[in-house]
Amino acid sequence: MNSPYTFHFIQAGDKSNPPVLFLHGFLGSAQDWCGVTPFISKDYWCISVDLLGHGKTVVNGSEETYRMENCANGLVHFLDSLGIGKCNIVAYSMGGRLALYMAINFPDRFDRVILESTSPGLKTKQERQDRRAHDNILAERLETGSLKQFLKEWYDQPLFAMLKQEQRRFVQLLANRMNNNKSGSATGPATGLATSLRMMGAGAQPSLWRQLHEIQACLLLIVGEKDDKFKRIAAEMAPKCPRASICIVQGAGHNVHWQKPEEYARTVKGFLSS
Repeated sequence: MNSPYTFHFIQAGDKSNPPVLFLHGFLGSAQDWCGVTPFISKDYWCISVDLLGHGKTVVNGSEETYRMENCANGLVHFLDSLGIGKCNIVAYSMGGRLALYMAINFPDRFDRVILESTSPGLKTKQERQDRRAHDNILAERLETGSLKQFLKEWYDQPLFAMLKQEQRRFVQLLANRMNNNKSGSATGPATGLATSLRMMGAGAQPSLWRQLHEIQACLLLIVGEKDDKFKRIAAEMAPKCPRASICIVQGAGHNVHWQKPEEYARTVKGFLSS
């Protein structure tokens, strides 16, 4: 059976080295890891993919194709196509939620999993229902408005306040985000991102809290010192996982790998080689 996904990916390093799969967050792309992989690719085969609705990855199918469980299956088939049986994962935010699902449901495929600023999802049915309603509103804005305006409002959230402290790099980040626009217009709608938000947002995904004890992989939870919300989530997650540890990166907020790429890479390499 043919896969409905044609994953676009960036690779670095020798294919004879241990493979590491990199998964970006919402609005991101494989390019998000270009500040990190140069420090890792000497010893590891780094594979960064564009997730569904993002970058240059092509999806042939209905909206259901974007669901987390279907995307996870697609990524496993993608690894198969590269001849990769077991690998490690490094993942951020939305990509981290997907990586956590994969670690639980494909335990024989992943040795070490590094999750940055990641949640297992929302705990209650009401929370998920409220979040879906909120995400649907945001998705409609993506489908009917301009991506440029959406990005402005998205990064005005307090969660991303620290990103703007490095103005020149932040402008480049916004330029990279504009390349996610599937309409091909700088100001037009971005339907792929909207579908991703509807079908794989925190409100749509299954809650993974009760399955954390099933994780067989060694798990590292990376959070920024200034990200109080995700420090609390990590502190609650770790005791529920058989082999989990937490790394708090000083001076960083929600997007640790963007703010502290060299320190982040050292942490990743240390964990992968330990």
